[in-house]
Amino acid sequence: MIDLIWLIPLLPLIGFLVNGLGRNVLPKSLVGVVGCGVVLISFLLSCGVFSTIYTLRQAGESATFTQPVFDWIGAGSAQVSLSFLVDPLSAAMLLIVTGIGFLIHVYSIGYMQHDAGFAKFFAYLNLFIFFMLLLVLGSNYIVMFIGWEGVGLCSYLLIGFWFKNSSYASAAKKAFVMNRIGDLGFLIAVFAIFATFGTFEFAGIFPQAANMTMGDTTLLLITLLLFVAATGKSAQIPLFTWLPDAMAGPTPVSALIHAATMVTAGIYMIARSNILFTLSPITLQIVAAIGICTALLAAAIAVTQNDIKKVLAYSTVSQLGYMFLGLGVGAFTGAFFHVITHAFFKALLFLGAGSVIHAMSDEQDMRNMGGLKKHLPVTYLTMLIGTVAIAGIPPLSGFFSKDEILAHAFAHSKVLWVLGFMGALFTAFYMFRMLFLTFFGQFRGTSAQASHLHESPPTMTVPLVVLAVLAALGGFLNVPAALGGQHALANFLAPVFAESVEKVGEAHLEHSTEYVLMGISALAAIVMAVVAYRQYVSKAVVPVADDVPRSGLSRLSYRKFYVDELYDTLIVRPLNALSVFFYRKVDRGGIDGVVNGLGSATGKSGKGIRLLQSGNVGFYIFMMVIAVVALLAYGVFNG
Repeated sequence: MIDLIWLIPLLPLIGFLVNGLGRNVLPKSLVGVVGCGVVLISFLLSCGVFSTIYTLRQAGESATFTQPVFDWIGAGSAQVSLSFLVDPLSAAMLLIVTGIGFLIHVYSIGYMQHDAGFAKFFAYLNLFIFFMLLLVLGSNYIVMFIGWEGVGLCSYLLIGFWFKNSSYASAAKKAFVMNRIGDLGFLIAVFAIFATFGTFEFAGIFPQAANMTMGDTTLLLITLLLFVAATGKSAQIPLFTWLPDAMAGPTPVSALIHAATMVTAGIYMIARSNILFTLSPITLQIVAAIGICTALLAAAIAVTQNDIKKVLAYSTVSQLGYMFLGLGVGAFTGAFFHVITHAFFKALLFLGAGSVIHAMSDEQDMRNMGGLKKHLPVTYLTMLIGTVAIAGIPPLSGFFSKDEILAHAFAHSKVLWVLGFMGALFTAFYMFRMLFLTFFGQFRGTSAQASHLHESPPTMTVPLVVLAVLAALGGFLNVPAALGGQHALANFLAPVFAESVEKVGEAHLEHSTEYVLMGISALAAIVMAVVAYRQYVSKAVVPVADDVPRSGLSRLSYRKFYVDELYDTLIVRPLNALSVFFYRKVDRGGIDGVVNGLGSATGKSGKGIRLLQSGNVGFYIFMMVIAVVALLAYGVFNG
């Protein structure tokens, strides 16, 4: 099965070419079959690869393979091959990308059925899956970088899919530009890696790095640059503002790119490069600090948002912050575990939000919803499961993954645990706030919307049910020993993080301490759910209208702490003013002035000289005599 690994990314690429080239002639039914079919086959092949890796791990044998496809670049000592790395980490990521991707493709058949760009949309989705698989499977930083850039391109295309809306097009450009800032860090890091290790291949870099000293300056530079790249792709401070705006894209895009796959690329890249970061403790401290700050800031903003997709967007930013917190405290398995569970419940929540928006005739403001659970029972039940999961209430998946990160944070720093616990409180409150405002109470929309309320078609509800099951049961992939588990996921991923564990060891807590931490976390989540219920169901409070003045922290939260305005004032406007200055003074006044001046001088001199060419023979003889006299005079006086 390993020999067929090249087919996994190739099939979505074929789907992109077929649907892209045939977008104007293929019927929608065939477009859906092709778009979903290629991802389904890739998923089945990924299952085979995972099964092979899992069997080898159970047998205690090596489960790491490098599968070359062809030699790509050869320039001096720089030799780059298009080759794929298959190990426990990439095998698990394959299942997430292709499995969640397939469900979202199926969902898109119903959601985008009446869109004129149906075939183009599926072509873009297939292209995204192709690039994401390249990122995951690449055996070197160059192939990873190609996939990294490719998913950024697809993000731009999909966020701005409805580009005739200028605000949507602007959101796509914002995402593209902010990702480019991070990508520059990745590119410089790749140059530094080659200068240091003489290769781009993971198999050549990581063993050399393992022999370097802790805190090496070169590794510090490389890891900081890689983290800059991760902050762009995974929406961390200061490059996080593009993600909420990216909700302008169709809801399946939000689920695929901004919940389950693309935004986790930064976490995957750091997890893959774990030995480099382990040997750079300063970088890990920065990763943890940025992660927890992002988690708290995004959670505080989500508390007052009224757009259902914006709530989920800021929730995504916050959960990504938790993953970076896990990486920063050395919980590489815990961070990746949260990647998996987050893919389940956040994809579920985004697709559930899409089902609500579909039923509400494209309405996204929760203040105009309410009482939808009787009209959308499947959507309600599945979103309830997703909400309980992300809130960290046992025994659903989010409880296990979030608890593992918080346990490592507690062992690393009590301050980080307290801050992480505060973020968990925010999460439980704003997620149940969203659920209650949407599905409970009286319907607050228009009579026209009320007359069209209906459950979504099976192409949309079946993926919701599957994701709900995964969100409910996914936590049992890595049950801790304190609860009688065997850390199955940690054991499976052990070879990937073995060098890092050898360098710094693993954090251990007494079972009694873990029980206390779990109890506090779970109880707090339940309390916040009750608080949200009293506020938005018992008291039936509805958030105030946009034009109603707000004050204090509520105003700051609702205005997103003015981060966009701050960036606009400090960066956008000065750059615009500078560009206007260069345009008017340097480009038009300087460069254009010189070029146009030379052209004008040449033209005017030509007009003057042409008068000498009169065609009068007598004049020519006269000028010849004058020239002879001048030459003779020159000879006499010069002699």
